[in-house]
Amino acid sequence: MPESHPPVPVESITSRIFLVRGLRVMLDSDLAELYGVTTSALNQAVRRNIDRFPSDFMFQITDSELSNLKSQFVTSSWGGRRKLPLVFTEQGVSMLSGVLHSDRAIQVNIAIMRAFVQLREMLSTHKELAHKLEELERKVGIHDQTIVQLIEAIRQLMEPPAEKRKQIGFTTDKEG
Repeated sequence: MPESHPPVPVESITSRIFLVRGLRVMLDSDLAELYGVTTSALNQAVRRNIDRFPSDFMFQITDSELSNLKSQFVTSSWGGRRKLPLVFTEQGVSMLSGVLHSDRAIQVNIAIMRAFVQLREMLSTHKELAHKLEELERKVGIHDQTIVQLIEAIRQLMEPPAEKRKQIGFTTDKEG
């Protein structure tokens, strides 16, 4: 019977997806941790199957790209690496399931694919909303003051309500 592994939370994965060279990628060390293998074991499996990983599936980042990634974090969990990390695009991660043969690799790959899809959906929704707002602003212009006031009133209604604060001091029965 296959060994059961707890599901990997999508949030745990999406926080490990970075933008490098305009591509959403994951670091070899993060993938290794998720798969439950060492980074060197993951990279060795990739090297043995290098034909499956063209440059649009996987590439090695540069010193400046690594510095840029590190600067985005207050704490560093990068360890002492001798080589620059490999990064994998969504297609490269998908290809990893073919070279890492374990039940955990299959489950992690499913979770990672879901995380990439969720990220794409969130970005798409953001773009749609931004586009609609721009379209509305273009149609309205600043000359129609009534519509501008209406839009502002709607924005205020969309904001979460302010917390009701308890009054400090003494109250009389008439103040209630």
